[in-house]
Amino acid sequence: MSDNRICKLFGIRYPVIQGGMVWCSGWRLASAVSNCGGLGLIGAGSMHPGIFEEHVRKTKLATNNPFGVNIPLFYPQIEQLIEIIIQEQVKIVFTSAGSPKKYTSFLHDHGITVAHVVSSAVFAAKSEAAGVDAIVAEGFEAGGHNGREETTTLTLIPSVRRATSLPLLAAGGIATGKGMLATMILGADGVQIGSRFAISAESSAHENFKNYVVNSHEGDTFLSLKGLMPVRLLRNKFFDLVKKAEEQGASAEELQILLGKGRAKKGMFEGELDEGELEIGEVASLIDNVIPVSEIMNELLTEYHNARIILQNNLLYQFDTE
Repeated sequence: MSDNRICKLFGIRYPVIQGGMVWCSGWRLASAVSNCGGLGLIGAGSMHPGIFEEHVRKTKLATNNPFGVNIPLFYPQIEQLIEIIIQEQVKIVFTSAGSPKKYTSFLHDHGITVAHVVSSAVFAAKSEAAGVDAIVAEGFEAGGHNGREETTTLTLIPSVRRATSLPLLAAGGIATGKGMLATMILGADGVQIGSRFAISAESSAHENFKNYVVNSHEGDTFLSLKGLMPVRLLRNKFFDLVKKAEEQGASAEELQILLGKGRAKKGMFEGELDEGELEIGEVASLIDNVIPVSEIMNELLTEYHNARIILQNNLLYQFDTE
């Protein structure tokens, strides 16, 4: 895949980017993905600046390969995070949940490659105008912060591909090699995978959360909290409270009070399965084990290559017999 645009842009072997997920994406996960030829990302959204700096330094010690960080642009101490990024000479930054206009040029001035996460073709075009180097188009199936449009990944990717010529990563609902191939056929240059890596041995998520995902079934996740910032949640006691509040027309302020502080940490990092916020993508039902990143990458790439061969052979057979 040496001629792949994502591989060239980030200096990696495979066009597989690990999502920078809160409470899951620490230095162990990021370095493991980078060591396997993908691009690992540290999820800064759940880290205080001091913790973030520690994870960046540990990642630098744990891998000689490129890695990056993900920063939600609404993060209250974002200026401090950017100072650490520059000080530690991090070369790749993924931004999300906000407009990339404010920081992209500044990051470029320090030699940093910038990718931005969007949920629509309109925002993809605006991101290109803001000067980002790559786009992550994240569909409705994704966990974490999601778009209100509820556009599925298989619809979003060709739409974004028409709206921008930039290197394009598909995200949302991708956990297999066949899924990776499907999105690349639709116009993506690579994929960003969150949920499958969140439920890996190296993820910093709590074992209770990992096992809860492994035992989940199709239809167990729901897009919630659209009145605040949409996230996809696994069903539990907290989700039922959110669902009831939304059905009763709760305001954004009321939903914020219900959400409170530290709800995601309580669920994903501390393993409180009743009262915690359990963010995960729709592919949760496809995840049936907790295995090391090396095995996930091997399964992903093997299935991708095998599916590509089968597809090519099927096409050749059809054209040869017509």
